[in-house]
Amino acid sequence: MSRQASIELLARSRVCRLACAHEGQPYVTPMHCAYDVNHLYGFSTLGQKITWMRENPLVCVLADEIASPQDWASVIVFGKYEELTDATEFIAHRQHAYNLLQTHPIWWEPGYVETVLHGKARLLEFMYFRIHIEQISGHRGAPDTVGLADSGAPGRTGRWFRRILGRSEQQSSDR
Repeated sequence: MSRQASIELLARSRVCRLACAHEGQPYVTPMHCAYDVNHLYGFSTLGQKITWMRENPLVCVLADEIASPQDWASVIVFGKYEELTDATEFIAHRQHAYNLLQTHPIWWEPGYVETVLHGKARLLEFMYFRIHIEQISGHRGAPDTVGLADSGAPGRTGRWFRRILGRSEQQSSDR
């Protein structure tokens, strides 16, 4: 996918998957996201992902659209976490994040889910953040009608699929 097509998919996405890492251990979690000018904005409560991203701000985000197993698109973003704190310098950025996120129903989920850890409800301190997009790439899968057409007969596997499976034309005809 082109960079522009990747950005367009990212702009349509509402729930993305955010990956962060701490001491070599990766962690992936869903987040409600909103794209605007080279940033992804998010909302969360204080927890593992925020703690980890504070220590290691390098993150990866996946956004996808799946119409069927053969018709899909996905975008991968490599970026850097930035917390939009209550500090004066971030007031406009926090308001911008809120304005972008609140245009969609239930935008605070999954970031504001009450969680009970070890039998105790955890403090639900909320925060806004953004991911500065440093690299973006996208891939698209679609039904291969040309590959299906070269199968030679109804119900037979196309050459493209036999190549994927590692079967030659001769192996296929021996059956």
